[in-house]
Amino acid sequence: MAQYSAHLDGVFVALADPTRRAVVRRLGRGPASVGDLAREFPMTLPSFMKHVRTLESNGLIRTVKSGRVRTCVLNRERLGLVEDWLAEQRRIWEERTDRLEQFVTAPEENPQ
Repeated sequence: MAQYSAHLDGVFVALADPTRRAVVRRLGRGPASVGDLAREFPMTLPSFMKHVRTLESNGLIRTVKSGRVRTCVLNRERLGLVEDWLAEQRRIWEERTDRLEQFVTAPEENPQ
């Protein structure tokens, strides 16, 4: 996982903001134009575009411009990076708790 560290850091930074998480959640249902996405948030379009650029620069979304309309599409593969990292963390912690359980439930050795 170390080879993915810089990419993973960027993804977590992008997902740290509730507006960007809401955009990712919405795009999970399918592509949407920037204008449609922006209507859901109480901010100016230039402010919203900063969120779009952050998501795009960290690979979570792609944007495609057709005429005057810019459409956003979720990059599900990039979310897989987070899923893989979480699975690895889950495995590590399950191993640790299994060892702790064995330690706690093991019969006590008689020092005599």
